Amino acid sequence: MEDTLIFVEKALELISQRRFSALKEYVSEKEPADIAEIFEELEPEQAVILFRLLPKETAAEAFVEMDSEEQIDLIKKFSDRELSAVFSEMFFDDIADIVEEMPASIVRRILNTVSPDMRKTVNELLQYPEDSAGSIMTTEFVGLKKDITVLDALNHIRRVAIDKETIYTCYVIAKDRHLLGYVTAKKLLTSPLDAVVGDIMDENVVSVTTTEDQEEVALLMGRYDYLAMPVVDSEGRLVGIITVDDVIDVIHEETDEDLAKMSAVTPVDTTYLKTNVFTIFKSRIPWLMILMVSATFTGMIISKFEHALAAQVVLTAFIPMLMDSGGNSGSQSSVTIIRGLSLGELEFRDIFKVLWKEVRVASLCALCLGLATFVKILLVDKLLLGNSDISLMISAVVSLTLFVTVLVAKLIGCSLPLLAKKMGFDPAVMASPFITTIVDAISLMVYFAFATTILKL
Repeated sequence: MEDTLIFVEKALELISQRRFSALKEYVSEKEPADIAEIFEELEPEQAVILFRLLPKETAAEAFVEMDSEEQIDLIKKFSDRELSAVFSEMFFDDIADIVEEMPASIVRRILNTVSPDMRKTVNELLQYPEDSAGSIMTTEFVGLKKDITVLDALNHIRRVAIDKETIYTCYVIAKDRHLLGYVTAKKLLTSPLDAVVGDIMDENVVSVTTTEDQEEVALLMGRYDYLAMPVVDSEGRLVGIITVDDVIDVIHEETDEDLAKMSAVTPVDTTYLKTNVFTIFKSRIPWLMILMVSATFTGMIISKFEHALAAQVVLTAFIPMLMDSGGNSGSQSSVTIIRGLSLGELEFRDIFKVLWKEVRVASLCALCLGLATFVKILLVDKLLLGNSDISLMISAVVSLTLFVTVLVAKLIGCSLPLLAKKMGFDPAVMASPFITTIVDAISLMVYFAFATTILKL
């Protein structure tokens, strides 16, 4: 397959040479997602020219793949007739996604140019809570009556297929639109033409409600290997479906959001290069301020034990190692648990199983690290580096502190995400930055407790 970068460069070359016939032939055969990348490199006037060269269906699909900035630039250049033509080729869920990110003036213009039925459906989709199943579903699905024959079903599919997002899975519904079951295109094609749909449908269908969280929908579709998930209202009536392409977008979105929160950054919707400096600043500074304030506790602890540090200055040299080891240990556990929560492998009811497992893992890790540190301090710091202030008791203090710190850090790291999930918070918030801050304070308190007890400070 031709490299995307080469494709974009060749298309830009044809535009600069104004070889529009060659450009149309070259671009029209490409995937809409690749075509969308060209528009990122064009001025609005060039983008409109290229857009008008594309076949209507390809142009609409490419428009869906563009960033909102490119979409806005094109809309401003479109006539009302062109705008109506573009959106008439899109599925309702794609239109709702686009409208949701547009300025109010652009939204009014879009809704004024589309058909009344489309406007009504898009407005209904926009009413659902953000990140819910209703907000990402499409209402364009194939519905069948259970008392029709396979031949009637196939004829119906032929009539409506052009306007449906998927026809592989068809849903059998009652007169009041209650979901009864589903039948696949494969089943219809391999069944006798006079067979009744109700006799060949699968009644064991899993559905979600419109208010279900989109992340839960993604997990369910992965569990059951569905290509589409039916969405029902509170009374069990089929109102839409969520297709696998929408679920892939959800997975990407949720992953990006979790990674941002685990790094103490507020998620942003735009790509890094297209995000202005002030927006990036706003996404980072609140977290940095919170962590800075919380880190003052470590300073208070050190200040409280200044007399101990003054009596044994060598203790200061091991503080960074203890804090880093504790933070790293807590991060390992938290990331593992957050992943399990995201994949639906863990629930709050598993907290005691998790704690028991982490106690054993933490004990082994803490024992290995403690022994290694004890030997390292005596051999490297004392003998090789010639630090005469180091004694057997100081080595014991550091090693014991490390043992306890790793043990506590792993227990905190595994329990905080579970507690956050139980309280309705995003577990990713309890990842590295917060856990590290908590463990830092605990490690210092343990360190000075051992130091004052064992060294009689």
